[in-house]
Formats: sequence, structure tokens, C-alpha cells
Amino acid sequence: MSTANIKVEPNERVSVRVVHEDEYLIVVEKQAGVVSTPGVGHEHDTLLNGLMARYPKNLTQMGNARDHGMLHRLDKETSGLLVVALRSDVYDALRTQFEERTIKKYYWAITHKAPKEREGVIKRPILDVVKRASRYTSTRTAKLDASGKPAVTAYRVVQESALAALIEARPVTGRLHQVRVHLNSVGAAVLGDDLYGPRIVRGASPRLALHAHRLVFTHPGTGEELDVKTAFPKDLRGVLKKMNLSKPEV
Repeated sequence: MSTANIKVEPNERVSVRVVHEDEYLIVVEKQAGVVSTPGVGHEHDTLLNGLMARYPKNLTQMGNARDHGMLHRLDKETSGLLVVALRSDVYDALRTQFEERTIKKYYWAITHKAPKEREGVIKRPILDVVKRASRYTSTRTAKLDASGKPAVTAYRVVQESALAALIEARPVTGRLHQVRVHLNSVGAAVLGDDLYGPRIVRGASPRLALHAHRLVFTHPGTGEELDVKTAFPKDLRGVLKKMNLSKPEV
């Protein structure tokens, strides 16, 4: 959702974990349970509200036209890395990289089981489904559909046990809930996914077991490759242990 026409108020109470920072951009780690940007029901408690309190001058000057520097989002239930521009020219350069799909995003997912193939590429179109929830709100979900937009996800099985699997997924395109929908389509539903997964996975994790752990892109200021990584989230390490899986190396 764009932040256009939404006034973003700063909120110092929203904690922000900065993984990388320079004069051009920041890479932050969003916690699970935090909404990325303001909307109905979450006008003041989002990641962007917290960022606005920390970088008011940089993000305000970009305004609604450039989403206050926020280049992409993560679902509320998903944790992980997001890149935020601190300058208009940097935002434009990174937006071009997103549109040309040269930015690489990597996710860790704990799944019900591994796909038949240990690694592969899922190419199945995804349709965005919007349902009116009330006069002022609506819900968006995704489903595989031939009439949907092209969607591509590469994946590899990192570990596997008799109970579950740890998968690294790289969405080449950026469709709504893409990793969740694609992995579920190959029999590897993400644990804790009460929207797309079968009943057996819904209570298997305290939250959606999905974490955006790595971003790789060309830094607009230096022209060099920036490769930012984060450790496996602490709140999912117990799930790994329960499923007889070990913490992956960063």
C-alpha cells in the first residue's frame, strides 16, 4: 500500500533496529507483529512512524510521492530486512533496481516439509484478491490463477528432518504473499501460516515462520554491491529446535 495521502506522524515508541546506515540509505530489521506503513487501524504504530521519529528531515522531504523513502514492505507477521532511502535521488535509483528486478531478496522459511525437488524455480501466476471488509477497509489475499500476474520464486532446501524443513527462498518478482503462496503450492507450507497453509501448520509456530534475512543490491552512492545479512530471529529458534533443525549460518 502506498503512503500517498497519509500523514505519517513520528512515534519514538516504535523501536527501530538499524543493520546498515550511511548518508544515502539505511537497512532496518522489522520485527514480527509490526506493520510496515500506516493504514486504517495502524495510523501511528508502524515501522515508518518509528523511522519518521529517527530520520524526520530525510523522510519528510521525500514526502508522499516517494513513500517517505520506504521502497518495499513486509507482511505484519513476517520479520526481516527492508531498505529505506534517505535522499530522493537514492530512492529513484533503488526504485529502478526494484523495477528491473536486480535487487535480490532472500527469505528463510520453516516449512511443513520439503518439496520433492531439493532446489528449483516456481513459476506460477498470482492473482491479487480484494474483498470489502467494511465501508472503510478491505482485505487483500493472493491465489494462484492463470489470469494473475507472472510470479517467480527460486528456492533451495537448506535442511530437512522428519518433522519439517528449512528453506531459503528468493522471490524474483514481488507479488502479494508470494513466498507463502508459492511454497504452499509445492507442498511446503510455511509453519504458522493460518491464511494459506493446511490446518496442520497453523499452530506449529508462535507466528509465521518467515524471515527476510538478506538483501543484495548495487549501492546508488558508491556503485558497489551491498550485501546485508541478519541472524536467524530469536523468536523462531525454538521452532527450529522443536523440529530437529539447526540454526543456519549467516
